[in-house]
Amino acid sequence: MAERVKIFFRQSGVIPVFDGGMVLITARKSDRWIIPKGYIEKGLSPADSAAKEAYEEAGVIGTVHQKQAGQFRYHKFGKHFSVQVYPLYIETMLDEWDEMHDRQRKLVTPTEALEMVYHDELRYIIADFFSNTL
Repeated sequence: MAERVKIFFRQSGVIPVFDGGMVLITARKSDRWIIPKGYIEKGLSPADSAAKEAYEEAGVIGTVHQKQAGQFRYHKFGKHFSVQVYPLYIETMLDEWDEMHDRQRKLVTPTEALEMVYHDELRYIIADFFSNTL
């Protein structure tokens, strides 16, 4: 019997960095703490698409770096996702944003983020990114 090939849907997300810490948000339908992420939009680089997600989901605006901080995979609804993660250095945190009524947003220390984040692979990316400050 032939082995099924997994198809991964490509997404990108950011580690929203602010004042030595980072911003986490909750998933829309649960209380799991995650990073802003979403499908890579046509016409945008993965990093720029991730910055757009950060604006919509977390109300943060800043400078996104094109160099990837890492990549993690997850599955939900029977689909497999591969997420490229980029650092976003926050310049502005909005008081009101698109998804403010759908999600919680919290500024946390890197150590708190490691305790709160749901995905193990994402936890490794965050630990590696902040390794000189942990």
